This record gives sequence, structure tokens and C-alpha cells, in this order.
Amino acid sequence: MSDEKTKNVILIPLDFTEQSLLAVGQSYNLARYTNSKIMLLHVYEKQGEERFDEVTKLAKKTQEESGVQTEFMNVKGNIYKEAVRIAEELKATMIIVGLESHMSPGDVLGQSASKFIRDSPCPIISIRGKDHRDGCENILLPLDLTKETRQKVDKAVEFARYFGAAIRILGVFSAKDEKYENQLHAYAHQVKQYIKSKGIACTNKTIVSDNIAETVVEYANKIEADLIMIMTKAELSMKEFFVGTTAQKVIDISNIPVLSIRPLKRESVTHMGMYG
Repeated sequence: MSDEKTKNVILIPLDFTEQSLLAVGQSYNLARYTNSKIMLLHVYEKQGEERFDEVTKLAKKTQEESGVQTEFMNVKGNIYKEAVRIAEELKATMIIVGLESHMSPGDVLGQSASKFIRDSPCPIISIRGKDHRDGCENILLPLDLTKETRQKVDKAVEFARYFGAAIRILGVFSAKDEKYENQLHAYAHQVKQYIKSKGIACTNKTIVSDNIAETVVEYANKIEADLIMIMTKAELSMKEFFVGTTAQKVIDISNIPVLSIRPLKRESVTHMGMYG
């Protein structure tokens, strides 16, 4: 049954692995805060693997536990390809996906999960760890000097408002690049002022390191972050750290949920936006 008023849709690809079931549980609060319905997408590879009764029971249980309208689809094919297709078809506002913790870097950096995250038409929260708190108190926002950063900052503000969360800015730079360090310090301060002007608590930290992904995840654990936000566009320069392979490495090693955002194409944007 559908509400007369159109709701946002949170899509959850489901293959009954432990991680995909964890993703269902992690969707409850976000669905409530964003007035979204939950769509469980069960993708099976062979005829006879539909698990229709199990999906029906899980959808019913999800709706009862979350208090959120829950529907499901049973589709044959590849879970990643079908998730992208269905997300486009439903105009999903978010995908929450559980990634198996034992996947090797070769699996993740191959065509499967990483291509899925890059191709997604909407933001994706990927969950690899098994211990998660309800709600969200701290959002980690790694910054670089890309022109796409504005989109990520605004999305962080949006999520912070949903949850009443604080935003923790992190800049990571190499000790060999003093010019970049100075620019990053100035930009991080600018972003912090912008976020605080929106009425959101915000802190700012910069760290010297050449191991970007590891530093991000270590700091996220140190501050007990509930969510890490990254960009996932691949074809950018070396300075644009939180994209491409570095972004993928954060997804691969993080025990904390990661929100991946694909930048919108804005041909008219040729420089870093100013806040104020």
C-alpha cells in the first residue's frame, strides 16, 4: 500500500548475507528522519533462488520494527547492476548497502562494488563493520581543495540537520607540500565558519600524513564518528584525494559507515566556491 503523498525512497540491495541484513537495520532512523519508504531489493542469480517467502517476511518485520512503509522487489540478475537500474527507475534518494567484511581489495577495487558505487545515481551509505549505534552524533568530513567540495559540505549539513549531529572537518596533507597545507588550512577554516553559520556544531583538524585513507579511518575511530563522507568521481587529479582509489580504499577499510556522493556535473564551475 502506498501513501498518497510521494515519499523519498531508500533502496537496500539484499542478498541475505549478514552485512546486507545489517544494512536493513541501519536504515530505520534515516528513513524516519527523511520521511522515506524502504524498498528491499532482493536480487537472485538463478531461477529457484527467489526466496519470496523470506523477503516477504523480512519486509513485514522491517515495517513493524521501523514504523516505516516497507516494500520489496524480487529481481533476477547481478545485485550491483540491478541496484543501479532500480535506483534510477525509482528515483531513489539513497542506497544503503552492506559490504562483506572479508572481501579482498581485489574484489572491491574490481568491477563489482566499486563500479556500483561510482555508477550510483544517488548517494550510497556502505556498511562494512558490524557494530553500529542508533542515530548519528558525529559526521566526519574529509576536505581537499576540489571544486566539488561544496556539494559534499552541503550534504553534510543536510545530514547533520536530520540527526542533530556535529560535523568534524579533517584536512590531510603531505609534509612536502607547504603551499597546499596553507591553502587547506584557510579553506577548512572557511568551511567551518560556513557550517557554524548554519547552526551546526563543527570542529576543524588538520593532520600531516601521506597515508590518506588510513588517516581518515583512524581519526574517524578516534572521534567516534558515525559516518564518513567522501566523493566518488574517478577522473580527477592527484590532489583530489577523496575520490577514485583513495575513496575506494576508505570504503574498503572503514569499520564506520561511509556515505559516497558522486559530484554533479557543473560545467560552469571552474573554481572553488566561496562560502558566506
